[in-house]
Amino acid sequence: MTKIRVTKQFGFEMSHALTNYDGLCSNIHGHSYKLQITLLGEPLESAGNPKDGMVMDFSVLKKLVKKHIVEPFDHSLMINDIAAHEKLTELGDLYRRQHLVNFQPTTENMVIFIADKLKKLLPEHLELFSVRLYETNNSFAEWFASDNP
Repeated sequence: MTKIRVTKQFGFEMSHALTNYDGLCSNIHGHSYKLQITLLGEPLESAGNPKDGMVMDFSVLKKLVKKHIVEPFDHSLMINDIAAHEKLTELGDLYRRQHLVNFQPTTENMVIFIADKLKKLLPEHLELFSVRLYETNNSFAEWFASDNP
């Protein structure tokens, strides 16, 4: 059977700060992230099945990624848990959408985080082929399954 790659694109707004960074990105700032998720699989061959010919229904992929990635990240703040975050916590509701993560929230580390999360959520017959995350229109990081056996 023929293997096919399918890709769905998403967008979300999120802020972050890079702890101990030697430039402007050490300050809290935001991006309009663009996320591309590519799956690899064989199209279903099941005449009469509503999913016949699909690797994965794009609407199913959309629901999965929106629920586990986009909705939690959208309009939130991501910072490394080693940063001085106590004052943000004291501000209460103003900063309730924050993610304290155990890594520097660079685009590179975010694609690893997203890939690890999605691999666990996909049906067994599908592979996560790649994750591409644009931080700006011309800057992105990519994760490929083939590079991470």
